[in-house]
Amino acid sequence: VQLVESGGGLVQPGGSLRLSCLASGFAFSRYGMSWYRQAPGEGREWVASIGNNGINRPIDDSVAGRFIISRDNTKNTMYLQMNNLKPEDTAVYYCNTALENVDYWGQGTQVTVST
Repeated sequence: VQLVESGGGLVQPGGSLRLSCLASGFAFSRYGMSWYRQAPGEGREWVASIGNNGINRPIDDSVAGRFIISRDNTKNTMYLQMNNLKPEDTAVYYCNTALENVDYWGQGTQVTVST
């Protein structure tokens, strides 16, 4: 199982970024996926999840209305569209899946929101 995040960077407040998570080594279309983030000095927190068919998409209240989670099963890729970014969104963003009760994580991608 391999999860590779990309798309992070430095953006000004109010800006947008789209993160991608490319998955391999398992049947991507059969499993739910999630995004988490970890700010400096903080624990890892859940951001959003998406079911295997893309229908169920729970999202944390702190990003609801600004972030959109999606997936393309033909590309084995999950996305996180982040709009109206705020300084408090600064964190390392990780993608995650759980297979047979085992959690798998990517290496993370840094998102910094600052002037």
